[in-house]
Parts: sequence; C-alpha cells; structure tokens
Amino acid sequence: MRRPADLWIGTNRGGLHPLRHGDGWSTGTPYPDAINVSFGVHSLRHDLHYLVDERDDGAIGVYRATADGWRPIARAAVDGDAPCHLALSHDQSLLAVANYASGSVSILDLDADGLPIAPAHVFAHKGSGPNRERQTSPHAHWVGFDAEDRWLYATDLGTDEIRAFTVAPSPGGNRVAPAGIAFHATTGSGPRHLLLHPQVHRVAYLANELANTLTVLVGGEGRFSATRTVSTLPEEYEGPSIVAHLAINTAGDRLYVSNRGHDSIAVFELDAKGDPRLVQHAPAGAAYPRHFVLIEDEGLMVVANEKDECVTLLPIDADGLLGPHVARVAVPGAAFVLPL
Repeated sequence: MRRPADLWIGTNRGGLHPLRHGDGWSTGTPYPDAINVSFGVHSLRHDLHYLVDERDDGAIGVYRATADGWRPIARAAVDGDAPCHLALSHDQSLLAVANYASGSVSILDLDADGLPIAPAHVFAHKGSGPNRERQTSPHAHWVGFDAEDRWLYATDLGTDEIRAFTVAPSPGGNRVAPAGIAFHATTGSGPRHLLLHPQVHRVAYLANELANTLTVLVGGEGRFSATRTVSTLPEEYEGPSIVAHLAINTAGDRLYVSNRGHDSIAVFELDAKGDPRLVQHAPAGAAYPRHFVLIEDEGLMVVANEKDECVTLLPIDADGLLGPHVARVAVPGAAFVLPL
C-alpha cells in the first residue's frame, strides 16, 4: 500500500489536500499555499512539481515535496489567464502551458535546475465556435509534446481545433514556433484533451467535451486525420453531460474517459491497432468526475469529483473493468489528483 500522503488532491480553494490510507481513506491537514491547483506535472529529472494557479493573470508554482511537507521553490508568470494544463518536454527543458481564458499557449524555458526562465513565450490564437456559451473565443485546454520532442500540440475547445508547434532541438532562444492547424474537429464539438497512444505509433485520441465523443486520430508530424468517432455516453441517455479527462493503462489496451453529468467512467477496450470498443459505463460514485489517475499497482482509480467535492476510489479488475467505489472522501473544491 502507498505511503501516507503519496496522493494529494488539488482544489480550486483550500490548497492541496493529502489523501491518506489507514483505517479507511481520509484527508489530513492541507497545504494552503498552493491555490487553484487544477493540474500539475512532476519532473523526475529535477524532482520538482509544477502546479497551475488557475486564475486571471495566472501563474505556475514550482514546489518540492519532502518528508516534512511541501516547499515552494519558485513562481513564474505565464502571461495568460486561467492556466489549466501543463506539459513537460521529455528532456524536461521546456514547460508548455495551456491558458484557458485567454486561449493562448505559453512556453517557459527551464534552466539546468528545472527553474523557469522569464519571460514566457506566448502564442495567442483567434477564432470562435458556434456554441454561444462556451465558444465565443479561443480556449486552450491541453498541451503535449510528441515522443521525440519535435512537435507540440494544443487543443482549443473554443475554436474546435488542434494547433501544432514545431520544437527546435537546440537549447537557447525561443525553440517553439507555430506551425498551423493539425486537425479541424467537428464544429461545436469542443475538443478538450488529446492523448497520444504510448505504444501504437501515430494513433491518438481526442476527447470532445461538448459533443461527448471520442475521436480516433492517425498521423503526426503536425497533421492528424480522423478515422472514427464514438460516443462516450450510453445510447439511451438524454440528460446533460460533458466529457472531462481521459487516460490509458500501462498495457495500452484500456482507455478511460470521464463523463460529467452522466457521472460515469466510460471504459474502452483497445485492439492491437488502437481501435476502441466500448465495454463499460462505470458509475463514478459522485457528481462530475473531473480528473482521475490510475494506480495500477494497487488496482485503483482515484477520481476527483467536482460538484460533489469529493474523491472516490474505484477498484480496477484484472480485465480493466471498474468496480463500484470502495471509498468516498470529502475534499472541498476537489479538481485534480496528484500522485507523488
């Protein structure tokens, strides 16, 4: 079993909350200085955590987790509003930031110690979509590097696009440059997150928040094309729902997508070519499952549920299916699960 406080829950208020396991699951005293933590990434090379402060004129906090608790190391402006997603290049020399409210992508160079070098390089975007509530302007929602650190991609929920950027290999200066649109998603679908298959070359999955769909993409080198789009909801469901997070297991044969509204985790079986087949809708155990992580060595999925402000723990069976939740822990403002 995990050591105490090996899992932390990022919140939109009240700081980081430890998730502990003893006689049942519970939280402890939160770390209050990391605020609006809706996402974060960990650098193995530098043993640093980069956590977003998702607010207007947002920022990135750099922290180190120690046996005595969290230690703030640095803070960096991103020159964008509401940073909501981060990605480290594989060589861990670049940090990319998706700024939801301003619709921009910020790039921070990292020095030899992993600290951000100011100022950020900011790439703004223009455009809109047909949804008058959610698509009146660009909304960058996800960023990620390809396996070779040659391309950076960013999904834009507001303009129904995946944007592409080239990444130069040499250090120094601005190594990232815009390279156009990698994919035009279905109008009004609201692409939220992209996932590049870790084993199947040139296959990726696009979670479309507003359409509640999963699109299978093929390609790379700055361009994708769609091969198939499937719903993440049951055919008979007619209520409101929006897609949130997606993740793939280590074996690369199960894909999980969370549905906020239907309040479920859609489980897809992936064949050898990466083609998905829906096999389950597992109840999340609470309302609005926003983010989750797979703790495969313990056979658990840990889910942060936005509206019910709690964390639920779902067992992962040997076949990759999910069982009913075995624990539910209240966490005010729960938004993100951070494993150490």
